[in-house]
Amino acid sequence: MSESDFQSPIPASAANARLDEDDRLRPGFVRAVMERVEAGDSEGARQLVEPLHPADIADLFELVDSDDRRALAAALADMLDGDVLAEMNEHVREELIDALEPHQVAELAGELETDDAVSIIEDMEEDDQRAVLRALDPDDRAAIEEALTYPEESAGRLMQRDLIAVPEHWTIGQIIDYLRAGEDLTTDFWEVFVVDERHHPVGTCMLSWILRTNRQVPVSDVMKREQTLVPVDMDQEEVALRFQKYALISAAVVDQSGRLVGMITVDDIVHIIQEEASEDVLLLSGAGEGDINEPIWETVRRRLTWLVVNLGTAIIAASVVGLFQAEISKLVALAILMPIVAGMGGNAGTQTMAVTVRALATNQLTSSNTKRMIFREFRIACTNGLALGLLIGVGVWIIFQRGDLGLVIALAMLINNLVAGLSGILIPVTLDKVNVDPAVSSAVFVTMMTDVMGFFSFLGLASLWGLQG
Repeated sequence: MSESDFQSPIPASAANARLDEDDRLRPGFVRAVMERVEAGDSEGARQLVEPLHPADIADLFELVDSDDRRALAAALADMLDGDVLAEMNEHVREELIDALEPHQVAELAGELETDDAVSIIEDMEEDDQRAVLRALDPDDRAAIEEALTYPEESAGRLMQRDLIAVPEHWTIGQIIDYLRAGEDLTTDFWEVFVVDERHHPVGTCMLSWILRTNRQVPVSDVMKREQTLVPVDMDQEEVALRFQKYALISAAVVDQSGRLVGMITVDDIVHIIQEEASEDVLLLSGAGEGDINEPIWETVRRRLTWLVVNLGTAIIAASVVGLFQAEISKLVALAILMPIVAGMGGNAGTQTMAVTVRALATNQLTSSNTKRMIFREFRIACTNGLALGLLIGVGVWIIFQRGDLGLVIALAMLINNLVAGLSGILIPVTLDKVNVDPAVSSAVFVTMMTDVMGFFSFLGLASLWGLQG
């Protein structure tokens, strides 16, 4: 598609022409919008962008250069509402919010559900945060201030305050009349929460049940009494696991006294699952948040920290090699082959570590099955070590015409694979037991173990065997 395709307004029915087969904005469309903005044709830019979904408008801001975002925001001011900000990358959103006045941010936050408004306000500077809160309506301000008192990434930050709760002595007809008459009620819900006189949730009733039940039937006769309650201080990752395990669409959030204070819906959980999965993968590599919109110096600081730590572990591994300088000088082939043993051990350890961290994160690995998991990985490591040892041993024997060298590297490969398998599970489990995130620290320790034991086992066995050129 060429840029000329966007020289005249495109009707809303052709909105899909702006997206490719993977629902990503086409480069030609992005360039055409920015050309209109740079030419001062704000109306033309708005006509191009108008048919887009708020999530696609948020993508548009993320795709343009940082220097162009304020000009784009000025051109699309009428479209830059709370729904767009809620879908936007947090670093891009911070850039735009910094350019807005507190009353403008307050207007945007007032349009959103409490959880989305909190996500916009929570990262602001404290003075700016207070200014925005002062500009909000009293009810919105009270709800957001309460949410901000809960820990970050907790159910209290994630939940919505707008929900439907009815007393358990009502009939289905009373609920229907209440839903129809209540102009200030939320419009986005899938179930009605049933509460007792203390406002404790005692059950839930799906909208489909309400619509298919006679008006005179008490809600207590059709409601589902078993429900999954989420404590207000529960970590969002644990909340996501509950939604996944019990296939929930929404869940009630309760405070320490058991009172119903909010609800969490599955659309929020989808974002959490994506964030937590991406976070664990990036933490394993030491890449920080891995966000391409993150400021460069923040990225450098995050990555450099772990690279310095890795440099320290590399020095430890190198010092082990230094202990065997005499043996290496007698047989140069040792220097050629020892990286193979350490490298294969590192790969095996990374495989086990990734499986273990994922199992811990998804509650598949618990204290009930840890021993079985350790024995399982031990057997896998033995099998892989024997297979790789046999393969590399025969190869070295053929290439170097030395059976003793082939036997030494085969034994070293077996030993290091056993070390890799055990460290790949024991290190994350141990870190998890002492309340240290295994996704953050496991990689450094596993790499150090496989490098040190790889060099030590290979060069140590060569020394014991008395290998010489």
